[in-house]
Amino acid sequence: MIAYKRVLLKLSGEALAGKEGHGIDPDTVGAICDKIKEIVEMGVQVSIVVGGGNFWRGPRNGRTMDRASADYMGMLATAMNGLALQDALETRGIYTRLQTAIEMREIAEPYIRRKAIKHLERGRVVIFSCGTGHPFFSTDTAAALRAAETESEVILLAKTIDGVYSADPKLDSSAVKYDEISYKDVLAQDLKVMDSTATALCKDNNIPLLVFAISEPENIVKAIKGEKVGTIVK
Repeated sequence: MIAYKRVLLKLSGEALAGKEGHGIDPDTVGAICDKIKEIVEMGVQVSIVVGGGNFWRGPRNGRTMDRASADYMGMLATAMNGLALQDALETRGIYTRLQTAIEMREIAEPYIRRKAIKHLERGRVVIFSCGTGHPFFSTDTAAALRAAETESEVILLAKTIDGVYSADPKLDSSAVKYDEISYKDVLAQDLKVMDSTATALCKDNNIPLLVFAISEPENIVKAIKGEKVGTIVK
């Protein structure tokens, strides 16, 4: 029994780095892809938006260089992560398509909405890289946009913490974890679950967001089965 038929999984670049905190850790990527394979074999249509923070973070590096150039460099980092995910999934026998918002035809398809949906319907995992293709927009916004475009039922937001808290639990020991919260409250309390543009886009398109810890990849399967995990934002 599955709770969702079509999902978009948002992975940060840091999620692929493992304990090293930078670069790509094959064991970590493999563990995540094992669970993606499991839900695909359950009949779930899966797309992925991947970040690039394990190689480069545009907003941070943009402080010392042109922000647009820094953001474009970050987009290229997401393409590297996309290729790593594609390789790991296909090694496990899962057909994938890597689509990029910036054309690089030798290694990936350009993003085309109808083509992406057709791939999903045929059981392929579609990996979206290069964010929206525009500077000043995060991969969170790309996730919200692609989820709306592909009519995904939910965004699975895999983070380094296990849900949404009233404050940063790493800095405030009194922070309270929410089991469920509305987008309106997330924006009003400035909780930084996603950036405000992405949050508003999810809210306007009625796309629920399930936030959970990627340190336990099994949470991906639990979420698909409808088990209680992390925080639901809707």
